[in-house]
Amino acid sequence: MPAGTMMNVPLTLTRVTERCKTELAHVEVVHREPDRSISRTTYGQVIARAEAMARGLSALGIKKGDRVATLMWNHAAHLTAYFGVPLSGAVLHTLNLRLHPDEIAFIANDAGDRLLFVDHVLLPLFEKFRAQVPFEKVFVVGANGKVTGTDVDYEAWLAGAPKEGPLPDLAEEDALGMCYTSGTTGKPKGVVYTHRSTLLHAIVTAMPDSLCLSRADTILPVVPMFHVNAWGLPYAAALVGAKQVHPGPHLDAASILDLIESENVTIAAGVPTIWLGIRDALDAAPEKWKLKPGLRMVVGGAAVPEKLVRDFDRLGLTLIHAWGMTETSPVGLVSRLTPDVAGVDEDTRFKLRAKQGVPVPFVDVRVRNEQGDVPRDEKTSGEVLVRGPWITGSYFGIEAKDRFTDDGYFRTGDVANVDRFGYVQLVDRIADLIKSGGEWIATVQLENALMGHPAVREAAVVGVPHPKWSERPIAAVVKREGAVVSEEELRAHLAPHFAKFWLPDAFVFMDAIPRTSAGKFKKTELREMLRAHYTGT
Repeated sequence: MPAGTMMNVPLTLTRVTERCKTELAHVEVVHREPDRSISRTTYGQVIARAEAMARGLSALGIKKGDRVATLMWNHAAHLTAYFGVPLSGAVLHTLNLRLHPDEIAFIANDAGDRLLFVDHVLLPLFEKFRAQVPFEKVFVVGANGKVTGTDVDYEAWLAGAPKEGPLPDLAEEDALGMCYTSGTTGKPKGVVYTHRSTLLHAIVTAMPDSLCLSRADTILPVVPMFHVNAWGLPYAAALVGAKQVHPGPHLDAASILDLIESENVTIAAGVPTIWLGIRDALDAAPEKWKLKPGLRMVVGGAAVPEKLVRDFDRLGLTLIHAWGMTETSPVGLVSRLTPDVAGVDEDTRFKLRAKQGVPVPFVDVRVRNEQGDVPRDEKTSGEVLVRGPWITGSYFGIEAKDRFTDDGYFRTGDVANVDRFGYVQLVDRIADLIKSGGEWIATVQLENALMGHPAVREAAVVGVPHPKWSERPIAAVVKREGAVVSEEELRAHLAPHFAKFWLPDAFVFMDAIPRTSAGKFKKTELREMLRAHYTGT
């Protein structure tokens, strides 16, 4: 049998940067500054600065595998670090600025970060944990020469970095980036992405049945660049040559809509809270923004209600549901209508689009319970297990064998069912299931049904201790502005669709539901707020 005759060209980030320098040098990268002004650069300029950054890091003694941290919003300087740090052989570690300062310090120390690049506007946050983290150097971005102490002005340092000279040789199995989990079930855990995993993820993300990205697109990652590498979109956009638009620190609905309109954005990505705000803004001022026809909005980070999908269709826009985790780089499932469902009715089509979707190429997904893989009956639930070339096989520096099966699948902790078409629908996290009187209640299904009521903006359901039934569900509800609705109306809205014991015992109206830094409902905090409903303690 003859050996293959193909060239062995490593899948490293240099495959993307070289193309950006030659074929895509003129393509724009746009971002909003803290003062709300718009800055423009190009891929050619970003990569030139990234290569200077890589040489500058090497000159500082940064070696292959060293971790370099960023504490920054979405903008061109952060995109430069996305390329510059890995090109030096180091590992880009994006710190989540929405975490408590003590948590950020724990993560930076756990990762062993040597250097930090921080936005000038985020220095007040950094000062809250500076003393806890022994960074060798701190580079301040956007300081305009105004730095104090031992901090280094990023622009001045970059201007003095070597403009010529070789860059380190990279292997596709070398570490490229690092993110930490949200820590909802214990301490945050580090996940390390390789050059190979990142490029394969970018290739598949861009495919037509995934997010369908091309050189003709203008991409706006509203999802922060410190959340799983902005879902890999900066890398996928650079790979296909799409224009990138970044919002900086301005994430309010009006600012996002202004950018979408002025830059002719064709695809944007964010968590459900972003799109809830966008919908409300468009409903409040339907003539204010003229958006590009066919605008696609990717939503992930938490399940979205079917009503939100319908609302954006009503507005002439398309919501695309995707699912993933820090451990999955993150794209694992995308909910696009496949040819298999061409003949179904409109209601079924909306129902399918509100599910997490079907696996993207190279990702194996199983939904399994004690009896084995669940049948595709849309009723039987089990834990979602995933395997693939951009799924983590371990955590950084710790043993977590319980998170992996004997045959190499990652245990996600998500509970789901599968329908006859193969669409996966999450029904809960294992940790959030409610066991009442010996029977299980899935909170996500209740939440999505509640958010289908026209008066409800958001809803979260948690189990609280009960003297007879062990646990009972209580719903926290945020009403839409100006809406009036009673507990009785909401219970009647749910009653036709759920068993009686599933119905929440109470509906607590709130101004806002606690959320994690990733935009998910923070049910640990919500349960603590409501736990005394029956016991008084």
